[in-house]
Amino acid sequence: MKRRNFIKSAGIASLAAGAVSVSAPRAAMAQAEFNWKMVTTWPKNFPVLGTNANLLAGLIGEMSGGRIQVKVYGAAEMVPAFEVFDAVSKGTAELGHSGAYYWKGKSEAAQFFSAVPFGLTAQEMNAWLYYGGGLELWRELYKPFGIIPAPTGNTGVQMAGWFNREIKTVDDLKGLKMRIPGLGGEVLSRAGGTTVNMPGAELFTAMQSGTLDATEWVGPYNDLAFGLYKVAKFYYYPGWHEPGSTIEALINEKAFNTLPKDLQQIVLTACKAANMDMIAEFTARNNQALDTLINKHSVKVLPLPDEVLKTLKGISEEVVTELAEKDAASKKVFESVMTFKKQVIRWGDISELAYLKARAL
Repeated sequence: MKRRNFIKSAGIASLAAGAVSVSAPRAAMAQAEFNWKMVTTWPKNFPVLGTNANLLAGLIGEMSGGRIQVKVYGAAEMVPAFEVFDAVSKGTAELGHSGAYYWKGKSEAAQFFSAVPFGLTAQEMNAWLYYGGGLELWRELYKPFGIIPAPTGNTGVQMAGWFNREIKTVDDLKGLKMRIPGLGGEVLSRAGGTTVNMPGAELFTAMQSGTLDATEWVGPYNDLAFGLYKVAKFYYYPGWHEPGSTIEALINEKAFNTLPKDLQQIVLTACKAANMDMIAEFTARNNQALDTLINKHSVKVLPLPDEVLKTLKGISEEVVTELAEKDAASKKVFESVMTFKKQVIRWGDISELAYLKARAL
């Protein structure tokens, strides 16, 4: 009996470890017992973000032996990009794939589970979520909406964005019309800019027409795919506003509870495998894409001046602190993530940061 259980567990682990090779459900090993729909905020099959949704669907299908089949819908194929949360909450779709900072209209505290300016990196976000109490708080926050959240990816540190003019001082941010969501958008507004939130598929046209003066999206790989180098001259770093952006799977609670225990664990384990896969792919692809942007398209890649970063950091601290005072849920999450941040910085300074400095010698 112990041997059979070991073999069964090893089989599931092998499927999770092989996540990178799965892009869509293959032929079912058994008749599907559950047919689910997944709606996403991303264009269908968009590199990494869109394909991670496909990966998640494929993992669930394979690991369940075909007992769960998931059909993926890109943004606007079934519901608009920013209606994913409502679609999953209402049961229109059993799964969603998006980012929590889009749902601040549902709960201000949701923004803490995607990206906080000058906050946690990808590795630190995963540590807080899985081992620092973050995931429990996230599930508590979404429970009134009938949704179970799970991390299913992370972009890592993003780029600051594409600008049609140079940013030399804080004054250059004044009057700037920029697409930047979440808490980062609030920070830019207080620095004198005008923020706009729109789906990724609309960014190229908005920059080309002059509706936007600047936009952030993700990083070199995704930005290259959108062709943003054609409509902006300057590409700035670092992504102060999104240092470790978590991508979420939204699971309809009623649909999840109809699954037997083994299938519930398969869905959650598939999310965890997809989470690991995304940051690995972004890390691998971004350096290749950056080389293409610089050497083939002559993109000017520039650092934001220290003066600008210091100002944005000061405003960020004000914005996040004020958010914590808006309601009890926000305060609870804020205290958790900030306590964890203080603890992890001490270790990070003598491990990751010290090593990176030594490597640069």
